[in-house]
Amino acid sequence: EYRKRVVDYMFAEYEAGRTPNPDVLCNREIKFDVFLKEALKLGAEKVATGHYCRLDEWTDNDGAKHYKLLAGSDPNKDQSYFLCQLTQEQLSYAMFPIGDITKPEVRRIAEEQKLATAKRKDSQGICFVGKVDLPVFLQQQLKAKEGNIHEILPHSPRFVRNCQDDDYKALAEPYRLTVRDGKKIGTHQGAHFYTIGQRKGLGVGGRTEPLFVIATDVEQNVIYMGQGEDHPGLYRRALHITENEIHWVRPDLAMREGERRHYQVRIRYRQPLQDAELIRTRDGLYIRFDEP
Repeated sequence: EYRKRVVDYMFAEYEAGRTPNPDVLCNREIKFDVFLKEALKLGAEKVATGHYCRLDEWTDNDGAKHYKLLAGSDPNKDQSYFLCQLTQEQLSYAMFPIGDITKPEVRRIAEEQKLATAKRKDSQGICFVGKVDLPVFLQQQLKAKEGNIHEILPHSPRFVRNCQDDDYKALAEPYRLTVRDGKKIGTHQGAHFYTIGQRKGLGVGGRTEPLFVIATDVEQNVIYMGQGEDHPGLYRRALHITENEIHWVRPDLAMREGERRHYQVRIRYRQPLQDAELIRTRDGLYIRFDEP
C-alpha cells in the first residue's frame, strides 16, 4: 500500500518536475487510512501517534462534532503542517498524547521509563524508507540524464512583474526562464533530481555567495540557479492552488467564491508563519503574501 500510494506518487511527481511531500501523503494515505482501518478492525477505538500537535473538539447547535487541528506546544517541533490533509473523520479517531509537551520533556520521560529511544536521534528522511540520499533513491526508477546548468543574474527582466499589487493572478504566474536568460556554468545528471530552493549537492563552486536552484525544466532537462539568499528567483508575491488540490481540514470554514480572508501561512515545514491573504476564485485559491 505504501509503495502504491506514496512511493509511486513520489517518483511520478519528481519525474514531472514537481516536489512532492511524502510525509503529508503518508499521514493521509497510510497512518490515518490503511493503518487506522486495520486498527479499527482489531477493535481499537483510537489511534495515537507521536506527532507534536494538538486536537480540540466542539459541538455545534445541531449536535455535530467538529475537530480542530492545533499547533503543538513545542514551537520548535510543531508537526501540524504534516497533518494538513486529514479529514474530520480521520481526526475523530486521532490522539496526540505528546502535543502539549516539549521534546526535551518527552526525552526526560522516555529516560525515566528506560525506553531505548530516549537518546536516539530524531528520525529524518523519507517515512518508512529512512535517511537516504534522495537522488540515489530516485535513480531506482528515474534515469540519469546529463543536462546543463544555467546561472540567472538577479537583475534579469524575467523577474519584473508589470502589474498592480492586487493583480494576484499575474503575481502567481511562474517565472518563464529560458537558456537565453543566463550563461551555462556546469552540467547535472537529471533536472528531475533537483528541487526549487535546493542549495546542497549542486556540484558548482567558486562563487562569492551560495548558489540555489531557482527553477527546473524537465522537458528541456535544464536547471536554473541564482546566487545568494536574496535572489529574486527564490521569492514570489503570490501562489495558485488549483481547485482539485484544495483541502479543508474544517469544511465548515470553507471559503466561498469571491471571498477573501487574511491568514498566517507557511509553504514549507518550519518556515516562520507569513502574513497573507487567501482569495477564493472559480479556478481555485490564491495566496497573496504581504511580503514576498
